[in-house]
Amino acid sequence: MTNKTDRIIIFDTTLRDGEQCPGATLNIDEKLVIAKQLARLGVDIIEAGFAFASPGDFEAVSKIAKIVGTENGPVICSLARAIKADIEAAAEALKPAVNARIHTFISTSDIHLEYQLRKSRAEVLAIAEEMVAYAKSFVTDVEFSPMDAARSDPEFLYQVLERTIAAGATTVNIPDTVGYTTPSEFGAIIKGIIENVPNIDQAIISVHGHNDLGLAVANFLEAVKNGARQLECTINGIGERAGNASLEELVMALHVRRQYFNPYLGRPEESQEALTNIDTRQIYKTSRLVSNLTGMLVQPNKAIVGANAFAHESGIHQDGVLKNKLTYEIMDAQLIGLTDNQIVLGKHSGRNAFRTRLKELGFELSDTELNKAFVRFKEVADKKKDISDWDLEAIVNDEIQQAPDLFRVELVQVSCGSNARPTATVTLRTPEGEELTDAAIGTGPVDAVYKAINRVVNVPNELIEFSVQSVTAGIDAIGEVTIRLRYESKVFSGHAANTDIIVASAQAYVNALNRLYASLRTQEKQEVSTQKV
Repeated sequence: MTNKTDRIIIFDTTLRDGEQCPGATLNIDEKLVIAKQLARLGVDIIEAGFAFASPGDFEAVSKIAKIVGTENGPVICSLARAIKADIEAAAEALKPAVNARIHTFISTSDIHLEYQLRKSRAEVLAIAEEMVAYAKSFVTDVEFSPMDAARSDPEFLYQVLERTIAAGATTVNIPDTVGYTTPSEFGAIIKGIIENVPNIDQAIISVHGHNDLGLAVANFLEAVKNGARQLECTINGIGERAGNASLEELVMALHVRRQYFNPYLGRPEESQEALTNIDTRQIYKTSRLVSNLTGMLVQPNKAIVGANAFAHESGIHQDGVLKNKLTYEIMDAQLIGLTDNQIVLGKHSGRNAFRTRLKELGFELSDTELNKAFVRFKEVADKKKDISDWDLEAIVNDEIQQAPDLFRVELVQVSCGSNARPTATVTLRTPEGEELTDAAIGTGPVDAVYKAINRVVNVPNELIEFSVQSVTAGIDAIGEVTIRLRYESKVFSGHAANTDIIVASAQAYVNALNRLYASLRTQEKQEVSTQKV
């Protein structure tokens, strides 16, 4: 494949760069769930992690490579610094994948060379060339990134790219690492590369960018116009600092405005053929899944997937939309998988109907997962007359994608009112199987519940975010609670859904505490292991 391809390759880095967002840490099973959904979404490449970073990252990359990296599945990629040990770890973790890619990188900007790497240009050039060749000895598909390319000297950048392509790089990625460039500048960088790197036709030009100035998507679209053919992005735009370029915004911009972009990809302007391989009907579901598992809420006015993206408050707008949607909507909500809340199941529905509907919604559950989800479904159906597709998704996401099952909520009981002091009693099952009960008084029922839970778990932490969202409309709607808490410098998230918002609050808090508790356990084991050595 060369730069002359007439479609855009979608490289998803939600599981690597997206997970670097504070509090968005995912366990291996959660990464696998997201990877499966990314495959259903139709991304071309999944950057599954940074194999050398930790044993957990290595295992996650390996597991995704084995289960998702099938013959008809996406390319599975692992990041690696331009260091032999990193590349070896990536190659080993990627072995199970039918189609594997090693993505290696080293900084090329003078500010990074002087203050971070403390190396000369000649040294960096030699390292980049050698490590790309080393990666090529393990896999045929190698991507190279000159980190901070957007602030690198163009002449040196051209030289690095030419040498790494000659060494075997099949994709060269141009990162705006600090989110500094503007669209015209970024487009000029891509144009300059095409005009000044003699062997650029032997590789795909990719772009990676952060959203510090809110320009990431605009920068990428300008890069496409100037010859970039791979876009590195994340679901909901999550990532370090202000995040990455948003996958859903890029894909839908290319879809809605394909007649504008067609000529830049050598297609007839009137062509209706999609510019990416993405199944847009999976976008909303993927967005919800990533939001739930990472604890990173999607703001209501977020383009494409925000709760207000297809809502109309203005009377003039409402009148126009009722007469013809095209008056104020440039895309159909159904195009991203937002459908009317059709009621499909109730309390009399059986296991087979439940399994069939979940399969239609894209959930492939094991027998154990199905049993757990079915029990929750029956519990909800007894309290809620009509169960919608959105309710089903909330039930399944909440039941089968849990944090480490250490502490478990057995009982939550609250007493509150206008002239009463909010009091909560909670019973938790400990990791050892013991049931412990405690009570506390708070400023409100949720505060009282959290204080009681803290008395049982006894792990110091600071609650930094608490959010409640309704899954559907109505007084009997399932409520989703997302919380984030801080322990020292780390942030841990928790999520739960229930028709009782107080119960959901307790479960979400315990969910986050379990992540924290598991992290402390792992840290203790590592310290003991180090002492033994």
